[in-house]
Amino acid sequence: MINDDLKGRLLIRSCRLIKQQSKLEDAKGLSLRMGESLSIDAKLFILLLILHEDVKRRVDLEEQQQMRRRSEVDGWLQRVEEMENEVTEILREGDEEIQKKCLGCCPRKCCLAYELGKIVIKTISEVTEQKNKGHFDAVADRMPPASVDELPMENTVGLDFMYEKVCGYLQDEQVEIIGLYGMGGVGKTTLLKKINNYFLTTNHNFEVVIWVVVSKSASIEKDDKAMEIWKVLKTKKFVLLLDDIWERLDLLQVGVSLQDNQNKSKIIFTTRSEDLCHQMKAQKRIKVECLAPEEALALFQEEVGEEALNSHPDIPRLAKVVAEECKGLPLALITIGRALASAKTLARWEQAIKELRNFPAKISGMKDELFHRLKFSYDSLQGDTIKSCFLYCSIFPEDCEISSNKLIELWIGEGFLAEAGDIYEARVLGRELIQVLKLACLLEPVETQEYCVKMHDVIRDMALWISSEFGREKNKVLVYDHAGLFEVQEVARWKEAQRLSLWNISFEEIKEVNETPIPCPNLQTFLIRKCKDLHEFPTGFFQFMPAMRVLDLSGASSITELPVEIYKLVSLEYLKLSHTKITKLLGDLKTLRRLRCLLLDNMYSLRKIPLQVISSLPSLQWFSQWFSIYSEHLPSAFAEAFAGDNVLFDGGRALLEELESLDHMSDISINLYTCLSINILKGSHKLQRCIRRLCLKACEDLTSLELSSSSLRRMKHLESLFVKDCLQLEVVQIKVGKEGRQGYDHNFPNPSLEKWFHSLHEVCIWRCPKLLDLTWLMYAQSLEYLNVQNCESMVELISSDDAFEGNLSLFSRLTSLFLINLPRLQSIYSQTLLLPSLETISVIDCMMLRRLPFDSNTAANCLKKIKGNQSWWDGLQWEDETIRQTFTKYFSRWQQCYCLSVYLNAMWAQDPNVPLLAMCIFTKQINFHVPIFKILHEHFPIFTVFEQRVLHQLRHHPKDIQTKRREDTTKCVASDYGLGYGWISLPSTDTNYND
Repeated sequence: MINDDLKGRLLIRSCRLIKQQSKLEDAKGLSLRMGESLSIDAKLFILLLILHEDVKRRVDLEEQQQMRRRSEVDGWLQRVEEMENEVTEILREGDEEIQKKCLGCCPRKCCLAYELGKIVIKTISEVTEQKNKGHFDAVADRMPPASVDELPMENTVGLDFMYEKVCGYLQDEQVEIIGLYGMGGVGKTTLLKKINNYFLTTNHNFEVVIWVVVSKSASIEKDDKAMEIWKVLKTKKFVLLLDDIWERLDLLQVGVSLQDNQNKSKIIFTTRSEDLCHQMKAQKRIKVECLAPEEALALFQEEVGEEALNSHPDIPRLAKVVAEECKGLPLALITIGRALASAKTLARWEQAIKELRNFPAKISGMKDELFHRLKFSYDSLQGDTIKSCFLYCSIFPEDCEISSNKLIELWIGEGFLAEAGDIYEARVLGRELIQVLKLACLLEPVETQEYCVKMHDVIRDMALWISSEFGREKNKVLVYDHAGLFEVQEVARWKEAQRLSLWNISFEEIKEVNETPIPCPNLQTFLIRKCKDLHEFPTGFFQFMPAMRVLDLSGASSITELPVEIYKLVSLEYLKLSHTKITKLLGDLKTLRRLRCLLLDNMYSLRKIPLQVISSLPSLQWFSQWFSIYSEHLPSAFAEAFAGDNVLFDGGRALLEELESLDHMSDISINLYTCLSINILKGSHKLQRCIRRLCLKACEDLTSLELSSSSLRRMKHLESLFVKDCLQLEVVQIKVGKEGRQGYDHNFPNPSLEKWFHSLHEVCIWRCPKLLDLTWLMYAQSLEYLNVQNCESMVELISSDDAFEGNLSLFSRLTSLFLINLPRLQSIYSQTLLLPSLETISVIDCMMLRRLPFDSNTAANCLKKIKGNQSWWDGLQWEDETIRQTFTKYFSRWQQCYCLSVYLNAMWAQDPNVPLLAMCIFTKQINFHVPIFKILHEHFPIFTVFEQRVLHQLRHHPKDIQTKRREDTTKCVASDYGLGYGWISLPSTDTNYND
């Protein structure tokens, strides 16, 4: 607003000055009409001030619309404001002159008054000029976009490390594209906003920072604007921030290109898929992890607020429990924290913890703000198969490390992978799906277990919510872990369950709560894991479960009998009894005509399966009896009791014949104990195509193993081969030629020309004292794990006579190599090997092995450890000192103790989960009169003769055990009873072994 006082003073005082000036002009002969003219121009100045206000108002309005005032307008406004100040000063000085005038009508300083009048005339002349200039068509122009727009941000707890990492890459000219990936709600968008705002406060040389939210529904189509965008961006150094990418973007379609990136521009994007980072060709991929416990608690407390936290002394403790349930996921911490901001009683907090553990969707905001946002990841999965497989992972308890192989087994049992064609293709598909789920951050790898995955607790809660039809059927999937006492209402929930999983629970409470069988008409899947205290099921437990399709009792390791009701589950397709102590299967197993998978691994107590039972299962596709014992290898008194109508009695012959008769059989894991059973396998094309895991155990009459090249081609699914206690086996030969043609070439052909053992990745050769070499392993191109123990005659692992020059691909996938107690071994391979995958090598008591096939390029970037005897390592020969130094940093001394491994033939085993049933450790400090039979009796109630023989050796020949004959002594004790002799490693601590 124009100052009203200034208007009045301007009119009155300027007139006074004009009169004074007129008198002076009269004296000089000037016209008195000048006063009238000056009076008119003074009014004109007031109009100028009003015009100034109008222009200023227009400018303010335009600037509020993010426009910039024009320079000429800004200059005009400034000049008018200066003139206003000048007029104010003139008026002040005029007042002073009026106050100082003499008697009469003339001032005391006439010259000063005269000059003042001239200034007034000049000023008013300028007023006219400025007024004429003050009529503008436009006062402001639209501003060009800012180089970066500030974005509002949430709390950035725990993001500093990743933020600094990205900022470092922004300075690296070699890094053009950066991908930030992680599960939903982990803080990727928050981190990207923090990066955006980084450019507001930091000196940088980027001309523009562009933020784009892509989102799942975004569709980008090529149009004419793409060319315009490209023309603009190609001349600029820019940073493009893309938030929430769900599929690969063709940036060229929208005019963005980093080809010939002379401007050193950058692209940073966020996604939930690690695979998408690869598709977008990100040079740097950064996983945004969940918060550490301390950071998670700090974020949660901030959201809850001090008022709620201070309302009771115990609430901070409960707040820590709630924060721990969120497992560091920021979105969950924020959502639940806000929901509990008004919770000021212990009861409300305790109820929240209970809801979080049982059905978190009840908590305010969990469905809309958390689960629905996480569900985008689930919705992005392609196809019903992978969605079903993902949801199935929720049947495992919180924080569970899930074996990938066992998970795939269950997927096969459920029929999720039926589209694959056969079980082998189903396994391949299963591994692919696990990888997809890991890349989508819906499953996480386990750092210490390469072949395990886990599911974040909040992701698992979301999966259970989806499985329960978004909360409408809360009892559809039930998982109990450390459940403690069962209440009546808990057991009642089973009646509605479709899948039920029990972990670490006791069935005694079930017996007390429910004396009658529990009707579960909808139950299709039942898993029991880690229930070691379960010795038997309540009577009739499985009686009313007619829809049961998948039954896994492998965690009920103490049960000795299979409940008879299971034989009546006619819908059953998958039955896993592995690791149990069940002694026999009944003929009623025939009734399970839909059974596709029968898994009997590590059932060391299993003595009998009646004849013609396995062959009566028309749907059976997968049979596994891995690491078990056949009845004739029991002491004679026990073997005779199980002879007769028993498919397990003749070393595998009858079992192989029954499996061969099944039309749909495709996957077999089996132990063979006689040459006759081996010959049946060698003579059956079908069995060769089906065999996946094969153990040749205690084949006493096996002196040589001959395999034809055509048989090897058919055994394309063989993954694991164990040869154990074949005391007469001397050689393994591969016959090259066509079957039916007289004469075979027994020489080994060039491995690069032959494709045998396509899938073989695990080989263990134990206690074959006459075996000379393992040259046939040249053809195991997929071998990952090799363990050779107690082969006293072996001089070369791969015979130098059959080695091929330049075969650098040998053992190219081998990750673990164990060579133990091979006293004559002198060579692994005659040439240097690259071993590009080798992580671990252990060489124990192979003192004649003086050279490793290593050079400076061997196992580069992958080797983690070398273990062996210190004296062996010190005596190794190297091509030069540099190579020795390269590998010395990986070496650690083997802390060895000799032991008697009561390794299992174990009709006596009371705990089949422990293959090492008992051991006696021999060192100089040990009292050899320790009554170890107490330990053995604790595990083997039937332990008799073996006990006496061990005690006899311990009491009468203790010196033999401490000397070079100690291994002979222990083997002597063990060999008569089919017991294994092995080694263990112990930490280098002062252990009191007598305890």
